[in-house]
Amino acid sequence: MALKKVKGTLERVLDKNLQDLVRGIRNHKENEAKYIAECIDEIKQELKQENLAIKSNAVNKLTYLQMLGYDISWAAFNIIEVMSSTKFTIKRIGYLSASQCFHDETDVLMLTTNMIRKDLSSQHIYDAGVALSGLSCFITADLARDLANDIMTLMTSSRPYLRKKAVLIMYKVFLQFPEALRPAFPRLKEKLEDADPGVQSAAVNVICELARKNPKNYLSLAPLFFKLMTSSTNNWVLIKIIKLFSALTPLEPRLGKKLIEPLTNLIHSTSAMSLLYECINTVIAVLLSISSGIPNHTASIQLCVQKLRILIEDSDQNLKYLGLLAMSRILATHPKSVQMHKDLILQCLDDKDESIRLRALDLLYGMVSKKNLMEIVKKLMIHMDKAEGSHYRDELLSKIILISSQSNYQFVTNFEWYVSILVELTRMEGTRHGKMIASQMLDVAIRVQAIRQFAVDQMAILLENSHVLANNSQRNGICEVLYAAAWICGEFSECLKDPKSTLEAMLRPKITILPGHIQSVYVQNILKLYGKVVRQAEEDGEEDLLREVNQLMSEKLPIFVSSADLEVQERACCILQLVKYVGKLLDKGAKIGDDIELLYAGELNPVAPKAQRKVPVPEGLDLDKWINHPPPESSDEEIGGPAFFTSGSEHRDTYQYESERKTYEPTAEELEKRREARKVEMEHNPHYLKGDIKKKSKKYDTSHIDDIPVATLDLSVPLHVPDTRDKSRKGKKGKKKKRRKGKESDSEEDLPAMHAVSTVEEMPEGAHLSDNENVDEFSSDPFKKLDVNLDEPLRDDEKLPVRQHRLVLEASPDKELDGDTEKTKRKHRKEKEKKKDKKEKKEKKEKRDKKKSKSEHKDKDGPTLLLTAAEEETASEANIVNNVDNTATSMSPPEEQSDKTNDIEFWLSGSDAATTPSPVKDSRPVVNNVGRTKSPKLTVNDVLSSEEEDSAKVNEEKPKKKKEKRGSKKEKKEKKDKKKKDKLRRHEYEEAEGITTPSKENISMSQQGTPMEIQLPPMSSYKLLAENATLRMTYETRVSPQRSDQIIISVVFNNQTKNHLKDLEFNVLDTLNTKLIRGMGKSHHDAVRVPFILLPESQNEGQFAFSIESISMSQRMRGTLTYIIKSDDGSTHEKLDFKLQLPCSSYLVTTPCKSDEFAELLASGDLPEKGSCKLTPVDTEFPHVLAKMCFYLHFRLIEQVDKSASLFSKSIQGHPICLLVKMVNGSLNVDGKSSESKLLSGLLDDIKSLLTEES
Repeated sequence: MALKKVKGTLERVLDKNLQDLVRGIRNHKENEAKYIAECIDEIKQELKQENLAIKSNAVNKLTYLQMLGYDISWAAFNIIEVMSSTKFTIKRIGYLSASQCFHDETDVLMLTTNMIRKDLSSQHIYDAGVALSGLSCFITADLARDLANDIMTLMTSSRPYLRKKAVLIMYKVFLQFPEALRPAFPRLKEKLEDADPGVQSAAVNVICELARKNPKNYLSLAPLFFKLMTSSTNNWVLIKIIKLFSALTPLEPRLGKKLIEPLTNLIHSTSAMSLLYECINTVIAVLLSISSGIPNHTASIQLCVQKLRILIEDSDQNLKYLGLLAMSRILATHPKSVQMHKDLILQCLDDKDESIRLRALDLLYGMVSKKNLMEIVKKLMIHMDKAEGSHYRDELLSKIILISSQSNYQFVTNFEWYVSILVELTRMEGTRHGKMIASQMLDVAIRVQAIRQFAVDQMAILLENSHVLANNSQRNGICEVLYAAAWICGEFSECLKDPKSTLEAMLRPKITILPGHIQSVYVQNILKLYGKVVRQAEEDGEEDLLREVNQLMSEKLPIFVSSADLEVQERACCILQLVKYVGKLLDKGAKIGDDIELLYAGELNPVAPKAQRKVPVPEGLDLDKWINHPPPESSDEEIGGPAFFTSGSEHRDTYQYESERKTYEPTAEELEKRREARKVEMEHNPHYLKGDIKKKSKKYDTSHIDDIPVATLDLSVPLHVPDTRDKSRKGKKGKKKKRRKGKESDSEEDLPAMHAVSTVEEMPEGAHLSDNENVDEFSSDPFKKLDVNLDEPLRDDEKLPVRQHRLVLEASPDKELDGDTEKTKRKHRKEKEKKKDKKEKKEKKEKRDKKKSKSEHKDKDGPTLLLTAAEEETASEANIVNNVDNTATSMSPPEEQSDKTNDIEFWLSGSDAATTPSPVKDSRPVVNNVGRTKSPKLTVNDVLSSEEEDSAKVNEEKPKKKKEKRGSKKEKKEKKDKKKKDKLRRHEYEEAEGITTPSKENISMSQQGTPMEIQLPPMSSYKLLAENATLRMTYETRVSPQRSDQIIISVVFNNQTKNHLKDLEFNVLDTLNTKLIRGMGKSHHDAVRVPFILLPESQNEGQFAFSIESISMSQRMRGTLTYIIKSDDGSTHEKLDFKLQLPCSSYLVTTPCKSDEFAELLASGDLPEKGSCKLTPVDTEFPHVLAKMCFYLHFRLIEQVDKSASLFSKSIQGHPICLLVKMVNGSLNVDGKSSESKLLSGLLDDIKSLLTEES
């Protein structure tokens, strides 16, 4: 044994370590492959040793060789041996090597499961740590499934080092084993509040990465992340949280209002540029998520732009690039704020870094408007003359064209200027965008009819100077402009002042050096000019001109006939024969000019981009069918068969197999030498994939192929091989991206366009242009499997299995098994106790469910008024069409709602309860099957419920049986006390001046003797705004008691046609008192763009905010809605005028008020203004009258006795209004008191118009 130990230590001393290997590779640069091959042989011998220290040294060297590109997969089992060592220094080498070379297809990974589990449960923290680190690199689905429970237990370890690593590796576990996400999520959520900042930041990292693809599943964590954001000082954690919030804000707009203030504080206070950049990005996302009904946060945008200016002015190129990138995001929503810094962005065009210059060009693309287009293009032209490098100059040229032509030339007001710019761009030599300039010339000449005369004159000048452009005859060079010039002069030859000189310019011999496709256009349009000249000469009677032109054509066209391009040659031949035939007819005195022009009669429209795809396939045509059947596969034996004409061998030797006789065939020895040389090269080549050697077939070993036995397969089901052609087509379609629509022009500019741009495009018969052309591809995204609801409780099948040891008791003496049996008995007792607890819990749940079901049956058997109202509300809510999702399910039990909303709803509703829409609202429009609006059925109790009755309803909806039994005696006492207080109130009730009050207290409707199942007439708070055959608009006014200077108009747009309605713009003529809020930097003439497209026979709702100064007068405002009808025939612009009425009652807010407070208000003298009116209502039912006043005019019923009632309301500016309503002999008397006389008189007028008009 001693000799073996000495021998092992000597071997370890003499063995090469990693440093020796690296030193040797550097010293053998000439024959590196040979030296490494020798080292690998030595390593293989070392791996055969039993000493783990020697093996670990060998594995360490293999790890370095793997980094150089050599395959070490053959040593996978040896690596596992080193990983299983009990020494940490050796184990670390094994895990490092495994993390380098192990992958999903490594066969021996199945052997590592128990070993890794043992290391994870080790008492030495570094053993578990290195196991977690290594596992994260080679984890597979099987390892993730088997080790998920062990890793979850480490998440609760007492050592932060292990907790942090366990939390981080759970992300890799979720990707490989998505079923572990729901069981592990509660524990992962707990780590967000861990005491150790490292564990906390690790949990933030994992959740942020998960939420990056599926943010809606993590919306419930918003309060917790908000707390971390406001309390953490770690910039890295703050960046991750702010990135997460930028993904959550589009899903919950109320979240944006919470984030604005802390984000602006961070922008003000932070000095870290990375954190500043993320804060600005999130602020932009927040402002995008806030609806149009809420005023813009101009201060936040200005702050972001100012901070971005600091980034752009910084000397660091990276910060400058990020500043320009974030500025482009602001430009999409707030262009005016970015346009103020136009000088800074133009300065970036002179930057040395080309990427910054290109980013500045992208910003200029979005900053263009009708006013500054010419200025920006002029500066870019000057900059293009100074620019160095053809690539950047080409980019400048393309940006000039894209800036001017965006959105069908939306910002171009003078097309003569634009054509002259295009002609100037042709002077730039060496460009690769000649085809782009040519296409723009063609597009402008075709679409803008008023500019054709000027365009043809400019193109004629280009053709006369074609020798300058023809020198650059490279493909896609500037010579491509001649293509457009020749076509425009030929197509619109009637605009030419001297067609003969243009014809001579097109027949110059130097044209033959141009590319073939340009020559073919020349030849085609020469005939058009020839016909124009012939007809003009015939009209003027100039026979000499006819002979001269005919002779010119006969002499010059043969140059094109001898062209090397087939297309040019064919066209020239046809036209030359036509000219000769015309010459014969002209000699006879016939007039042929009109007939020649008829060959090209008719105007050409541009072809739609999707026209080719829309061409219908004729019946009976199969595009996938072979046109000519492919020939059968031929073998070498068939080629070597007998000849067709002779059977002898003479012709065969000299004719067919001459090449075969000349080829040299190597001998078997030479083939073997080549084979050995190739094997050596493959073995020492690090870039050669050696795994595929065995799979490749050997062409030279085909002698024993016939000896291979062939087995027949008995297939009960025939094999189906799917065709892959359709998949490839779908993939190509999916890769095509839709062209992004150009941005709308600045609404403050009223510069009229000098010329109209035609939008007519040719399509096949019966086809129409549609936007949804792309087919979605099936994406194998691993994050799709992680898109699960994390708020639902775990099911039994989702719980991860816990490993348990199987207890096997063999027949043995009792003395040997005493200790073991006692332990097993204890375990069984614990298991039995757990089972009992589970059974008891299940029984309790079943009892509760039975009680609930019984109560539900009782409620169904005996329906009450409250239940019918609730059912009507749920029915009406089910048909509401609205963009915003309801935050609470209608009439669901409170326990279920609390589970669904959790803390997020309570947190968000804290400060935004007034601004957010209520979950259940009766006055919303209800849509039936046809799409018309209907009002929900209301009962008197629904409208005339006082505050006390509302609280009673809430109490009835939340029954608690145990408390009812205990509190029955207390309720009797409270009822007696209430009766005594009511008597005292009636005695102490004083009568105020001007208004006589009832002598009795308000009695709840359920206690009255009259039947209360009276159905009210249909009522809806939405009024008709305007209607035509295309569109119907209804509107509703909404106010908030927190905003005394603003009113929201909610407009429902109903498309009554089968066409799409797009580009809706809502505009109202402002008054001195009421003005439409249009956004930052817009004037009072500008319209507000409606942010949606109306689909056929559908409706959608938009909200518009108005600022108000005085609410004492009713307002009537005129407005216009402009829109585009997109049909099969094309697009048409239409408008719809309307009158928006804002009565004084639209400024009222339904405010609860108790009867004693109402009496004190009347007696206080704070309401000096009085008013009254007398009218005869159309509906003489007094409950109906009260219901209408409460519903439409936003009043609250305080008390009612017989046919008299007291009503109360308050304006958004705090003016209280008290009304006494009496019904006497069919006539209605209304007395009112308020602190504002004009408001009171306006309300009395609203009452008259409401109750006297016939429904």
